Amino acid sequence: MRSTVTAKLGILMLDTRFPRIAGDSGCPDTWNFPVRYRVVEGATPTAIVCEDPEPFVQAFMAAGRELVASGCTGIATTCGFLSLIRPRLAQALGVPVAASALEQVALIQAGLPAGQVVGILTISAQSLTRDHLQAAGVSLDTPVQGTDGSSFSRTILRDLPTLDVDAARADLVRAAAQLVSDHPNVGAIVLECTNMPPYAEAIAQATGRPVHSIVSYLNWFHAALAPPRFSQS
Repeated sequence: MRSTVTAKLGILMLDTRFPRIAGDSGCPDTWNFPVRYRVVEGATPTAIVCEDPEPFVQAFMAAGRELVASGCTGIATTCGFLSLIRPRLAQALGVPVAASALEQVALIQAGLPAGQVVGILTISAQSLTRDHLQAAGVSLDTPVQGTDGSSFSRTILRDLPTLDVDAARADLVRAAAQLVSDHPNVGAIVLECTNMPPYAEAIAQATGRPVHSIVSYLNWFHAALAPPRFSQS
């Protein structure tokens, strides 16, 4: 659904050119409710994932203030690595902020049977640090599997203009299979990267595990921003 003036959810976008297909949080067609986007210029995938997001914090805040001024009552982002700046964003904007799919991990863990744990699939295990995990409230012993070096990671991190969807799907299914093979006690998977949800169904089918993502997170988040109206008749 296209963004409209009635949007309650505002999404801060990285500055990208790679294709954003349905299921990607940056694609309006992903959502069955209106959203409003703002691009943070210069905040490329490489800058935020592989380098230091600190130089862009003020720009994220400024873009977030524009979204709040337009009527948005909750803010999200299009990169799971931005868990690092969520506390400052929330403080600066004065509204709830859902910065990263990783922020769901503790809730999902609480619902799993004893002996099972949440596993994380990330676009870059090399770049996902203890600081990112701690900022999102994730236990440091949580199993993590990256798609480092894959066609999917190269396309997103190098911000390439074309995306091989079939290759990306295969990359993510392969990485997820490795995650549950290395950690059989993984009872649910969280997709850190906001570009991974288009492949969530394939991952769930391949692993037999429930798969959570920024899409599941923001559907939950938005339900509180715009609660459904129920007929009392």
